[in-house]
Amino acid sequence: MNDDRLPAKADQPAQTPTDHLPLRPLWLCRICGQPWPCGPAKLALLASHHDSPTSLVLCRSGLLHQAIDDLHGLHPNSTGDLSDLYDGFLGWPGRHRSRSPSTAEPPA
Repeated sequence: MNDDRLPAKADQPAQTPTDHLPLRPLWLCRICGQPWPCGPAKLALLASHHDSPTSLVLCRSGLLHQAIDDLHGLHPNSTGDLSDLYDGFLGWPGRHRSRSPSTAEPPA
């Protein structure tokens, strides 16, 4: 059984940015363990919505609400740092709007 947190072995195919999906309800990347969306996931999102930045924001808004619900379900007595959560889902697209998805560095 392959543990998704471990790097791919030489005989396994390389991972692509679209492999960086959220592990719910924790909202951590299934591949790298970073808060989701991680850098590779952000690049994949930018590429998939390059013709429609509005749809990117709407998509991220919906997922932000899902993440808030999931994380609140895990920790109902704690609001956590909502500014970090907001920045992770909605703050980064505007900062990277002028970059081409093929040349952009992974967002932090």
